[in-house]
Amino acid sequence: MTPMYFDTHAHYDDRAFDGDREALLSTLPENGIAYVMNPGVDEGSSRAALDFARRFAHVYAAVGWHPHEAKYFTAESEALLRAWAKEPKARAIGEIGLDFHYDFSPREAQRAAFVRQLELAGELNLPVIVHDRESNGACMEIVRAFPAVRGVFHSYSGGVEQAEELISMGWYLSFTGALTFKNPREAPEVLRRMPIERLMLETDSPYMAPAPRRGQRNDSTLLPLIAQRAAELCGIGLEDMARMTLDNGKVFFGIVD
Repeated sequence: MTPMYFDTHAHYDDRAFDGDREALLSTLPENGIAYVMNPGVDEGSSRAALDFARRFAHVYAAVGWHPHEAKYFTAESEALLRAWAKEPKARAIGEIGLDFHYDFSPREAQRAAFVRQLELAGELNLPVIVHDRESNGACMEIVRAFPAVRGVFHSYSGGVEQAEELISMGWYLSFTGALTFKNPREAPEVLRRMPIERLMLETDSPYMAPAPRRGQRNDSTLLPLIAQRAAELCGIGLEDMARMTLDNGKVFFGIVD
């Protein structure tokens, strides 16, 4: 039986898919992708994610304002999140968090938007999808203040100590094609030591294509390359990795077949 996968983070609203988006999304199940979570990063992308979720049975949506867009987060944005959360296939608030690498939004605006969206997630009983780039300390300080909120650090780039703390708080960690790169930093050690029931896999399409496709446009059909490397690091078979991470994604996003 062909393994089935859950791509827990892919941006099919990105213009990189303008030429073949519909065909690609419609054929994912026959190519081994059981589910896709498409997170928004602002109003337009969140609306697009919801549209995909309405039209494709295997696609789910997250809605939110990315740290790059935090300077545009307003009371109207908050009202939209509340309305969108009522959609049956909106299953998370995200992608939210901090990005101190690019600083496209002022850091105080990033912090304010992150905090408010975490508050909303708690009120709405939704998990969060967190973006953390070169902001580990600040991200953790904020997350610690919301012990009732559960979430996932997507494209996890932290170390073992941070991973252990997040897992102790009930959070999940998700890994991308960076696992297959020549210098994956601390990710291999994190994977070896973390409980598999808190692991999710993602492509972050159209970014982060795994080797040997690095530098090309990424899509969900390349997830098995990431899963293969994760399976090697965890010391289990590919089919088991596919099954476990599929189940983890379904539990995290509240998906029942």
